[in-house]
Amino acid sequence: MAHFLHKDSYTFEDHPLFEKVRIAKLAGNAQNSPVGVSMLEFESGAQVPVHVHDDSIDSIYVMSGSAEIFADGKWRPVSAGDYCLVPAGEEHGVKNTGQEPLRLFIVHSPPLF
Repeated sequence: MAHFLHKDSYTFEDHPLFEKVRIAKLAGNAQNSPVGVSMLEFESGAQVPVHVHDDSIDSIYVMSGSAEIFADGKWRPVSAGDYCLVPAGEEHGVKNTGQEPLRLFIVHSPPLF
C-alpha cells in the first residue's frame, strides 16, 4: 500500500539526540517501510557530530541552506541541490554553516526508526 503525506500533514519535532535540530519523520518502521525517510531542519550553527551507522546507508539531499558535510575523512561545503551518499560503516556528520535554517531530506536504508 502506498504511503502518502501532504506537505501540511507532517510536523517537525525536536530531534531526540541533537540540540537545535528538528526532525519530521515521513516513513520508517511504523509504516513497514524498507527505508527511513525524514527531513531535518538545523538552526544556524547546529550540527550532527561525526558518527557512524554500522548497518545503514545515509542518503543526504540539501533542500535549502548552506552547510558542511563530513565524508571521506574531510569537511566539504554544500548548499541547496547538493547530494551525498554515505555507505554503511563510514563516518559522516553535518553542520549548518549559514545564517539561515538548513533543511535536509534524508533516506536511511534500512530505517533507523
